Amino acid sequence: MTDERRGGGESVDSVLVALADPTRRQLLDLLAAQGEATATKLAERVPVSRQAVVKHLAVLDAAGLVSGRRVGREMRYAVQPAALDATARWMAALAADWDRRLADIKRIAEAAERDSR
Repeated sequence: MTDERRGGGESVDSVLVALADPTRRQLLDLLAAQGEATATKLAERVPVSRQAVVKHLAVLDAAGLVSGRRVGREMRYAVQPAALDATARWMAALAADWDRRLADIKRIAEAAERDSR
């Protein structure tokens, strides 16, 4: 993997893989809205078991999108925006590169059209 696809130590690839699953995106949305929640509370809001939620949270955690902290016997999860921010920066740079390429193509095409007149 190239350095430009890494941000803050978090892999853009792992973030994109984690976000590819709709249940994981839903869990992120719930955590963003609630601030913090346990796997049990999250499982009440999604159409999968608590065990599945724990597995999804592990993928999100590995991608740097959430973190868990122990409070007594509970594990509480919260969104960690740094990996999302790094991925958004990578996507913005990619979009800017394509915008530049398309502008170059347009400029070349317009110049060719002017020259053919």
